[in-house]
Amino acid sequence: MCGIAGQLNWVAPTSLEVVVRMVSALRHRGPDANGVSQSGAVTFGHTRLAIVDLTPAGAQPMFDGTRELVVTFNGEIYNHQELRRELSVLGSIFRSHSDTEVILEAYRQWGTACVSRFNGMFAFALWDERNQTLFAARDRLGKKPFYYHTTNHSLSFASELPALIEDTSIPDDINPRAIVQFLSLGYLTSAECINPHVHRLLPGNFLVWKRGKPLVIEQYWDLAAKFLDKSNYSSIAQAGEELDELLNDAVKIRLMSDVPLGAFLSGGVDSSSVVAHMRAFQTSEACHTFSVGFPEETFSELENAREVAGQLGVTHHDGIIDASIESSLKAIGACSGEPFADTSIIPMYFLSEFTRKSVTVALSGDGADEIFGGYETYVADKLHSYARLVPAPVVSLVENLYTKFTKRDFGKVSRDYKVRQFLRGCTFPFAKAHFSWRELFTVPELHAMLHSEYADEIESAHPLHEFERFDSHVAGAHYLDRAMYVDIKTWLVDDILVKVDRSTMAHSLEARAPFLDYRLVEFAARLQPELKVRGWSKKHILKVSQKNRLPQETLHRPKRGFNSPISLWLFGFLSKVCEEILQGSPLLDYVNKDTIRRTLQQHLAKEQDNSFKLFALIQLHYFLISRKKQVFGKAA
Repeated sequence: MCGIAGQLNWVAPTSLEVVVRMVSALRHRGPDANGVSQSGAVTFGHTRLAIVDLTPAGAQPMFDGTRELVVTFNGEIYNHQELRRELSVLGSIFRSHSDTEVILEAYRQWGTACVSRFNGMFAFALWDERNQTLFAARDRLGKKPFYYHTTNHSLSFASELPALIEDTSIPDDINPRAIVQFLSLGYLTSAECINPHVHRLLPGNFLVWKRGKPLVIEQYWDLAAKFLDKSNYSSIAQAGEELDELLNDAVKIRLMSDVPLGAFLSGGVDSSSVVAHMRAFQTSEACHTFSVGFPEETFSELENAREVAGQLGVTHHDGIIDASIESSLKAIGACSGEPFADTSIIPMYFLSEFTRKSVTVALSGDGADEIFGGYETYVADKLHSYARLVPAPVVSLVENLYTKFTKRDFGKVSRDYKVRQFLRGCTFPFAKAHFSWRELFTVPELHAMLHSEYADEIESAHPLHEFERFDSHVAGAHYLDRAMYVDIKTWLVDDILVKVDRSTMAHSLEARAPFLDYRLVEFAARLQPELKVRGWSKKHILKVSQKNRLPQETLHRPKRGFNSPISLWLFGFLSKVCEEILQGSPLLDYVNKDTIRRTLQQHLAKEQDNSFKLFALIQLHYFLISRKKQVFGKAA
């Protein structure tokens, strides 16, 4: 696991100095070593977190034996040993035991088609001197990031946005379209970057730029096709057995490591399933698990994690987050590189810090909810299929009665928040309703909140367009399949995986997600939706598949999530942050002060839970005050 950076220029020399600065900005991603190399039209940089082949032979940027190919690579190729054997038969000669060298030899043998043979998480750039070609690729699910900027004759890239803009030829502006997206969702979809001059290479895509030819981007993996090509099983038991075998192998190949390795454990079915499979390959003493909790007991899962750890017989480590959240929030926000307001990044940040004290690699349960239907939103999608038949005036009446006769609660994703979100989306078309379950500020609220000059961006850049576009890719599929596909392409890629990558790499910790093995993802996509969400039972097939590995209470424990007690903190130190914003913040260049004040007052008066909205405003405030330029083209 590492950080990568580099430049290509067809008409002028690339800058060694700039790439050195970019690599320095990525030091947290790889503190073990770093290197910068020039070859022809490119300069590549790399900062290394040594995981496989700890010797200097695994250092990067890495050249092949002829020095015609050079690569800088972030990630892991889990099937590299299998590919190494195949390539050796075809004549490849290896000088190291690293998976990086397999990328070079696979490209030499199969060209750009090599990416379809890789099972792993990766973002890399490869320079082919003989053919004067730059080839860059990102893994199928987008676990590893790749930011880039192009001109007519040049390209700069890096693992993170702050590193990329160390190339000062890239204007460091703020994208108003991204502001709209962020306030709508609390994160940015891949369609927009907070810097309008920067793009992300999309998951499952590669980029090719050959001298004298236009830059070309191609998709090499199409998950939508898998959702439209259903498998048939003679029984749910048969499907469960196949799932168990796939997960077992996915975990097994992710135990590849020359450094200490462990796993995150919350006590829920996802992480518990991963640890149960790990335990099959490791002794009790060698199998280490990690969890952290908040002092607020209703937001802590430590007891559940301890219970599962005892049942599985692993070496468990846990702790209470005792650091000052108030003083840590800016650092947590900064690790994302862009505005980010998923409250679970807070415990994830501290869990990564805690885990890194003992191991360098941690397996996680991420991805199971998206591929097997684990969120409450899928229950809302089911209910929507009936509720949409109810006339809008009746829904409005129910919402008014609910508000009048029920007491607000401010717990972990409060009942109040969920009910209001559901009722608001009842009368929408399906794609819009599914979007609304995750929406923060609605379009009318955005118009009331943002200054009038951003009205056009509210309409043109609204992330609903992205949700509807992805929904169209699986038109004709079951509505639950449509919802899961959209979530994989948006929520998983742009929220969950961003959170995991940035928070773990902030502490030089590698995270591996067995449920996001592409074979498992394809298997899940081909399942009939009733195997995933049966009645009101979520992740049904996963629970069936793990019944011989986990106790019943673990399999059927209600999902609690990994959220932070933002709703409670807003009655304390976070309300002071909001008051500071009202006194003067670059956020006010975009947002009307009255809207912030009203949103805060509603929460403090316990009229409604506005914690997610207010946290998004706080995170955007922190991001803006950290920028060199806070509004378009104007100095801070």
